[in-house]
Amino acid sequence: MKKILITILILSASLFAVSDKAVVYDLTTGDISRFEQRILSGIGHNMTHYEGKLETLKVAVIIHGESYKFFIKNFKGSSFAKDKALAKVHKEFGERLRSLVKFYKVEFIVCGSGIKHRKIKESDLYNFVSVTPNAAIGLIDKQADGYAYIPTR
Repeated sequence: MKKILITILILSASLFAVSDKAVVYDLTTGDISRFEQRILSGIGHNMTHYEGKLETLKVAVIIHGESYKFFIKNFKGSSFAKDKALAKVHKEFGERLRSLVKFYKVEFIVCGSGIKHRKIKESDLYNFVSVTPNAAIGLIDKQADGYAYIPTR
């Protein structure tokens, strides 16, 4: 009887077990609609999917290529200020990024060599963005930690 009870407890516990999944987005796009679709909306949809299955999804985004402009906090004072399309959505995008960090604990990690090359200071970035020496190191580290790789071009 004791063995049966223990078996039932183990089986019922496994029904409610939360499994962790992890994904790293390789973000290089500078296209506003792709960024909105794949990062701002896509991450939330993916999170909701896994929450509905009682699973968790850890998300990291490695920022490089043409995507730096989405993570500049003082847009008007930046080299991207002439981008009229981005100027229209910059404030909204910043709020949505903050929400991804606050509610879903998304990690945003920028390529250190890329910002240096483009003369972007760390202080120019949102405070929730961390820096990795370069994008390859960031991607290698996350994949070594079990994160699935998704290119976002």
